[in-house]
Amino acid sequence: MRSLNIKNVVELKPCVLLVDDEIFNLEILEELLDDYGFQTDTAENGCEAVELLTANPGKYQAVLLDRMMPEMGGIEVTHFMKQVPQLRMIPVIMQTAKATKQDIEEGLGAGILYYLTKPFAKEDLLAIVDTAVRYFYEYQDLCKQLESSQEAVQAQGSIRFRSLGEARHAATALARLACDPNKVVVGLFELFINAIEHGNLGIGFNLKSELQKSGGWLNEIERRQQLPENQDKSVVVDYQIQDGYVSYTVTDLGQGFNYREFLTVNAARSLNTHGRGIAIARLLSFDRLDYRDPGNQVVACTVAA
Repeated sequence: MRSLNIKNVVELKPCVLLVDDEIFNLEILEELLDDYGFQTDTAENGCEAVELLTANPGKYQAVLLDRMMPEMGGIEVTHFMKQVPQLRMIPVIMQTAKATKQDIEEGLGAGILYYLTKPFAKEDLLAIVDTAVRYFYEYQDLCKQLESSQEAVQAQGSIRFRSLGEARHAATALARLACDPNKVVVGLFELFINAIEHGNLGIGFNLKSELQKSGGWLNEIERRQQLPENQDKSVVVDYQIQDGYVSYTVTDLGQGFNYREFLTVNAARSLNTHGRGIAIARLLSFDRLDYRDPGNQVVACTVAA
């Protein structure tokens, strides 16, 4: 997810919990992140990390974990966090010597979507932490909008939208139909972003990478939406409650894409700063997520309110 409102994330003084049993590694991470503008706390093992998280559940915007530690490893810490409502949406960055396919799959099962492979460059560290923290703030922003919105939708209907702002509004309204709207709203918004940028506007993965590096992602979306061929393009969401479940069918006007590549975060893309939206929706927000070929329609289901 790319924040729509945050230009310089460090202005919000985010705090990152660093967890590593190697003191030298902690010192390096702490120095690099402090120099960039992040606040940091440190823990030398998983048990210390759990104590800090339990004592300060609202303090941290990201956790950077070493995978292999005595007493309690990174996977175990993540499992603990996912069981605590106040901690489960804090993004976890797994620091590992080798992000193999097996490592990625095990991490995904625990809810880890961000990886930092040792040895890492300073630029990779800052990019991945910045991306994870932006995700946290975007999620918090969506939840605040969810709480403040009074809009109610019927148990069955259809919504259309064109812009990212309209997509945000639709996500917060439709999430109210779910048993856990705070969990569902982020998945809906991720699917809606994908439908707009990739589907209707044709911004592919590589181009988005370039646009994010240059800071031109939002400007390019706005430019393309003004093109004559795109002015009448909308994303349609059909929704209904049936047999205790709410289903959302999201359809864009694109030619589709190879969605199977994005249902998980693979090793080749583990350091990319985007490309996790569909995996986030599938793993963290919905009970089922099914794309229909050629990829311009997806059905997401979860327990209804």
